[in-house]
Amino acid sequence: MPPDPDRIADTRSWLLKAAADLRAAELDLTPRPPLTADTAFHSQQFAEKALKAYLTWHDRPFRRTHDLAEVGRQCIDLDASLSAVCQRAERLTVYAWVFRYPGEPEEPTRQEAEEALVVARELYAAVLARLPEAVRP
Repeated sequence: MPPDPDRIADTRSWLLKAAADLRAAELDLTPRPPLTADTAFHSQQFAEKALKAYLTWHDRPFRRTHDLAEVGRQCIDLDASLSAVCQRAERLTVYAWVFRYPGEPEEPTRQEAEEALVVARELYAAVLARLPEAVRP
């Protein structure tokens, strides 16, 4: 039986949203000085949306949360081989909010922002490798 066209479209939509966050994260590194807090935020969002795409493809509901540990565990339940990359990505969770408001900790360094982006890209690649061609943007 061919995959459900709605599920293909929904999964692709998550991946397209993730790709937009990737683009934003990369662009935020280009100004002088770079917008490192925004890079970290968009890296977290990129990872989160990749995981939610994976769950969408597998028709697994998820809460509206930014907690990558929670969403990652749901993905690991489907494919244990995602465990290592999901665990590495858990540390990105705080970037969903920690630098978003005045009075928060200092912004991340360029190196920290770049490392967040590397982890998010690894997670995205791992998810994409487990999804069919039909859903890829």
